[in-house]
Amino acid sequence: MKKLFITFVSLIVATASWAQTPRYLDERLPLEERIDDALSRMTLDEKIRIIHAQSKFSAAGIPRLGFPDLWTDDGPHGVRPDVLWDEWEQAGQTNDSCVAFPALTCLAATWNPQMARLYGESVGEEALYRGKSVLLGPGVNIFRTPLGGRNFEYMGEDPWLASRMVVPYVQGLQSKGVAACVKHYALNNDEEYRHQVNVSVSDRALHEIYLPAFRAAVQEGGAWSIMGAYNLYKNQHNCHNEVMLNKILKQDWQFDGAVISDWGGCHDTDEAVRNGLDLEMGSWTNGLSEGASNAYDMYYLAMAYKRGIQSGKYSTRELDEKVRRVLRLHFRTTMNRHKPQGFLCSEAHYAAALQIAQEGIVLLRNEKVEMRNEKLAEPLLPLNPDMTGRILVVGENAIKMMTVGGGSSSLKVQREILPLDGIRARFASAEVDYARGYVGDTVQSYNGVTVGRSLRDLRTKDELISEAVAKARQADVVIFVGGLNKSDYQDCEGHDRKDYGLPYAQDELIEALAKANPRLVVVNISGNCAALPWLGLVPAVVQGWFIGSEAGEAIASVLAGDVNPSGKLPFT
Repeated sequence: MKKLFITFVSLIVATASWAQTPRYLDERLPLEERIDDALSRMTLDEKIRIIHAQSKFSAAGIPRLGFPDLWTDDGPHGVRPDVLWDEWEQAGQTNDSCVAFPALTCLAATWNPQMARLYGESVGEEALYRGKSVLLGPGVNIFRTPLGGRNFEYMGEDPWLASRMVVPYVQGLQSKGVAACVKHYALNNDEEYRHQVNVSVSDRALHEIYLPAFRAAVQEGGAWSIMGAYNLYKNQHNCHNEVMLNKILKQDWQFDGAVISDWGGCHDTDEAVRNGLDLEMGSWTNGLSEGASNAYDMYYLAMAYKRGIQSGKYSTRELDEKVRRVLRLHFRTTMNRHKPQGFLCSEAHYAAALQIAQEGIVLLRNEKVEMRNEKLAEPLLPLNPDMTGRILVVGENAIKMMTVGGGSSSLKVQREILPLDGIRARFASAEVDYARGYVGDTVQSYNGVTVGRSLRDLRTKDELISEAVAKARQADVVIFVGGLNKSDYQDCEGHDRKDYGLPYAQDELIEALAKANPRLVVVNISGNCAALPWLGLVPAVVQGWFIGSEAGEAIASVLAGDVNPSGKLPFT
């Protein structure tokens, strides 16, 4: 009887406790009821403070109601290192290194949705460990031109392929309690003048080519947030575009998540209020000009918006809709008490990065050629991993970190296996020599992240080519590792490429190597198309992409035949 009495009292206490719990904290209630309750408790100041940034990568929470700050971070190839509160420079932490996953061109080249799911889950666990609630990615803008500087961040030129790959990525990422912020919506196909270009496109091309991947991310993937693009469409910036956001995204597609501006992509309070922007993020923006620091209250959706409401210029209808969407994002991320465990730089993540890289590498050409001391001509690849001869590796990209640079996707990795090191490890029985061949970008750091080894070389082009050719004549096999890099005017945010060809006189070098030694393998590292005028002279060509932390091991495993290079180009 005493036990029954204690149980009855416990039930009374528990019931009283539930009765005192605010409805927005009661997880038994439907999400929309919880949002309504939280919204009803908020002051005007609290509503305004959660719809714009408070630092480079965070938006304020609601401390009085227990909502934490909302932290975002750049992706989608890995979780960007933390920066200072109000500057782009690194914060100097020692626990914010990450695993770099292959660029999305490589993921798309796998043509394998299971790899996209694995990718999303893995990067989601890293973001979760780092306390990030929104990962700024994946990117699914369609290749419009091979000169696009940011093409390497996207999933190619085919809307069906991108649609099939983005859905499992989003689902995998959000299964970890981290919101995908699918970007850059939409028509962000050029980097030059990206804040001013007004894209002209037919309705048919828009809906059949440029929007399907975004639509799939929303309607099939259930994306919790979308990032507006810098460019204009129909004379309105896409971060506050009536057609793109209100009509297509929110009305036609029934998107219930939050629209987040690209950093500094908001330009007008009136349009931001009325045309679908929910959360304004920025970079050195004060609402009037550029260059002010800690000016977050001067953003377009900050004090200017509040004054407009107080003066009667704006009603609170649009504000409540924005707050409702941001609260929904909070409940799905920061207020989700059932998120799984996050992990950083785990063995499983490195294994995932390696598998995705291996499946994405594309064999472009593999012709028969006589190997030295062998009478029968055979395809050059795969190379014998137990060969005891001399292998010459040529090219700057064999020793250059590709995780550093390129704009917002630049990472600080725990490790990056370079191609030269991967080849030396896999072909341990051979004598592996190296020649620089060409000198490209010798910048030693990006936003405070160093490249690991000095790339400076003062020799002339002719001296570099002469050394490589001389060594090639003595080698059993030559492996050239070149292509593009993540410097300005190549595969890099902010600028587009100036021509289709490979930079730094690489065409001249490759032709000279082919004449010196017909047993030549070219590994092209890039996230973009390139003209290959020497293609008929080279028996084996491999498209290697920017493939992250396990780059060297992945490339070596393909060259040695450990894995089948089954990747297929995601663009022509």
